[in-house]
Amino acid sequence: MTHSQELVTYDHDFSDNSVFDDWIFEGPGKGTIESGRLVLESTVDAEAYEDHAHWVLWCKQRFSDHIKIEWTFLPLEEPGLCMIFFSADGKDQLDLFDSSLSKRTGYYPQYHSSDIHALHLSYFRHRHPEERHFRTCNLRKSAGFHLCKTAADPLPPAKDALEPYRMKLIKSGKKVSFSINDFPVLDWEDDGKEYGPTLKEGYIGFRQMAPMRAAYSDFSVTSISPRDT
Repeated sequence: MTHSQELVTYDHDFSDNSVFDDWIFEGPGKGTIESGRLVLESTVDAEAYEDHAHWVLWCKQRFSDHIKIEWTFLPLEEPGLCMIFFSADGKDQLDLFDSSLSKRTGYYPQYHSSDIHALHLSYFRHRHPEERHFRTCNLRKSAGFHLCKTAADPLPPAKDALEPYRMKLIKSGKKVSFSINDFPVLDWEDDGKEYGPTLKEGYIGFRQMAPMRAAYSDFSVTSISPRDT
C-alpha cells in the first residue's frame, strides 16, 4: 500500500456505529454505543490473556503534520491504561497497513519495538499499583520505546470522574503539546537526533489495557498553522 490517501481533517462524534466505517481494531477489542458515546473494552479476560488482552483501534485515515487532535474521555471501570498513537506509520516509508509489515494483535512490543514508528502518549496510567500510587502521563517515541517526556496526570480514578474530560493534543513539526480541559499537561520538542528523525504525517489510534472500560466522544482532527518546521 502506498501513501496515496488524501491528507484531510476528520470529525466524528462517536455517537453511532458508523464510526466503525472509519476505524479498525487490532487485537481483542470491541466498541458499543452507550448514551451517545463509544464505550471501548477488551473482549477477553485480562487475567487469562495477560498482555495479550489489550488492543488498538486505528483510524483508517492518514493525517498530515501540523494538526490538533481533540476528543472527550470518561474512564468508566479500571484498572487499566489508555493511550493515543499519532504520527504512526510503517518503516522504510511503508504505509502502516502495508501487508509486508509484521502482524499486529494489540500486544504492546509489536507497536514500540517492531517495524512501525509512532509517537504515543499514555494519559491514563492506572493499570498497575506502581502507576496508580504516583500518576504520570508518558510520551514515548518508537521504534525503540524512547521515553521523551513525563508529566503529572491530573485525571482522577474512574469512581471520581463525574463528567467527560476534554483532551487536546497538538502535533506540529518538532513540537508536541497536550492539555486536559485546557489545563496544560505536557510540552515537548523533538531535536530529531536523540531518538531518530522527527516524525511527521501518519495515523492515529487509541489503545487500552484490559480490563479498562472507557467512553469516548466528539473526536476531531483539525489542520493548524505550523508551529515550527
